[in-house]
Amino acid sequence: MKNLNLITTLFLYLVFNSALLAQTKSPDYAGVINARVRVIVDNDFGGDPDGLFQLAHHLLSPSVEVKGIVGSKHYDGGFYDAPGDAKYSCKMVNELLAAMHMTESYSALEGASYELPETLTPIVTEGAEAIVREAMRTDTDKPLYVVCGAGLTNIASAFLMEPKIAERLTLIWIGGTEYEGIADPPPGASKRWEYNTGIDVKACQVVFNQSSIPIWQIPRDAYRQALTSYSELIYKVKGKGEAGNYLVGRLEHLMKQSNKSLGEAYVLGDSPLVLLTALQSSWESDPASSKYKIKPAPTVTDSGMFEENSVGREIRVYYDLDIRLMFEDFFAKLSLFNDANQK
Repeated sequence: MKNLNLITTLFLYLVFNSALLAQTKSPDYAGVINARVRVIVDNDFGGDPDGLFQLAHHLLSPSVEVKGIVGSKHYDGGFYDAPGDAKYSCKMVNELLAAMHMTESYSALEGASYELPETLTPIVTEGAEAIVREAMRTDTDKPLYVVCGAGLTNIASAFLMEPKIAERLTLIWIGGTEYEGIADPPPGASKRWEYNTGIDVKACQVVFNQSSIPIWQIPRDAYRQALTSYSELIYKVKGKGEAGNYLVGRLEHLMKQSNKSLGEAYVLGDSPLVLLTALQSSWESDPASSKYKIKPAPTVTDSGMFEENSVGREIRVYYDLDIRLMFEDFFAKLSLFNDANQK
């Protein structure tokens, strides 16, 4: 009898813990979470691989409807051994989608492969057209965010094509130099120039100087906070299915191309785009765990300098990001996604 009770107890223990394990591995997102926001992702996926990490994270986030993925340009000279055009950027998107087995659900839209020739004429591309089309929809009230981790060519072109989009979306941009009184430039960095700004200065002028688009800006001092170590990525991302192997593989490729000079911590600087959209608070929806200041929109000069403009419209400037929430959420979602696809 004692043996029978022991066997019964052991059986119930295994059943109970197996159920918990199943719930942990494959959460029923659809049963508890509806999409709350729409997002169009615009990034130079053919350059720094941080954009690929950001895109994967967005695609795994159930509170977000990804309504478009725009592959945008990088610098004309490319990035290490990669070309800088939008077509290559789209190629990298499609590689990630294949690794995530999502090619039937999403596809890459090609953005501009050259910067704006001047500030009054758009470059009409399928990427810019997709931004206009989604912004002008009248059949949904879900807020639309256009999230950009590179140059602003496509959103600037979309605005020049249809200025009314400024009333119907929020731009979240990774870019721009530090604001005086908030942060100083990193050692050796120029006060007058920032990486994403330089991809298309005229596009920055359209967005900041000419448009009324609401902006949540994540300048250089903020996006550089998004540091994760190579050891973390090996432990928590590599080996988590095709997607995890692909992402870390792209970073390892870059580390080798740089002659192993990048050290052991890497800035996944585009991931805040996920933090500020997918990981908003439950009530009074907002990125409640990250801090910002309301600042007048600066004026962008022809040299790409951000000059103080006391009469500029108000924009959000983020300076303190919840990096723990951002990365732990990504690691958890990727692990759960891999477990679910192992079944």
